[in-house]
Amino acid sequence: MTIATEAQRDAIPTSLRMLLFELVDYAGLFPPAALDMERAVRNFGGYLASTDAWALARFVLPVSRFAEFEDAQSAFTEIARPWRLSALVGADAAADAAAIVEFNTRNAERACVDAIEVKAADEQDIHRIHSAIPRSVTSYFEVAPASAFELLPVLRTVGVRAKIRTGGVTVELFPSPSTVARFIAECARIGVPFKATAGLHHPVRCTKPLTYEPNAPVGVMHGFLNVFLAAAFALHGAGTSELTSLLEDQNSQHFQFDDAGVRWNGYSLETAQLEAARERFAISFGSCSFEEPLSDLRDLRIL
Repeated sequence: MTIATEAQRDAIPTSLRMLLFELVDYAGLFPPAALDMERAVRNFGGYLASTDAWALARFVLPVSRFAEFEDAQSAFTEIARPWRLSALVGADAAADAAAIVEFNTRNAERACVDAIEVKAADEQDIHRIHSAIPRSVTSYFEVAPASAFELLPVLRTVGVRAKIRTGGVTVELFPSPSTVARFIAECARIGVPFKATAGLHHPVRCTKPLTYEPNAPVGVMHGFLNVFLAAAFALHGAGTSELTSLLEDQNSQHFQFDDAGVRWNGYSLETAQLEAARERFAISFGSCSFEEPLSDLRDLRIL
């Protein structure tokens, strides 16, 4: 991993820093990386100690693997501040909620689950899960884009956040730019913050292998700059057609950052507008790699 020096870090345009601040939830346990717990925890601890730590948010793991996490984290004898975790809740939401409370009590000085992620199929599912989850954690409900117009208002009513899956290890798992644009636009319209997950290893939309295996399938992957700038523009009035065009853009030179703000294809946002979008609307994305997104930004001379 190429680590930024302090001088390089300080030279990052303010608008880009706002966009990237605590943007990546590290999901090294999940495909395509699919690391073992010991390696993933060791990586996360190293990232927290690096000068790139400002771009890192949470460690993502299933509730069912809490014990493995605790064993692996015990190798770190000095924890400066508790690691933030996002826990994936399974079918038994009540049991997992109890496990989260117990975990947080047991590990108060070392780690804290302050966010959960869970899949919901319908309105009944949302209410059932929400009733079981502690109010002390921030909840992200993954809903299928096809159900977004039906279920996003329910998420708004109960006061939780949305999650969209933006890719996977096969081509068919990637939603179209127009589908992502509609999801983001609807979240912005009704006021539901969201996170994204999967398929966002690269800054700008591009054609890449979908896994790290030899002879991996190749497909067009969404870029995290495209997605999160689309969200920021949506929050400040851009329509679905403009968002779709932004999500389709594969030219990194169209994305221009400086201290005052960001520009894309004739559109612009001030740094304060970008900061507001990140703080209250477009929260983070889960990635099995923390290194690859930043390395790609440097290769493109954006970072």
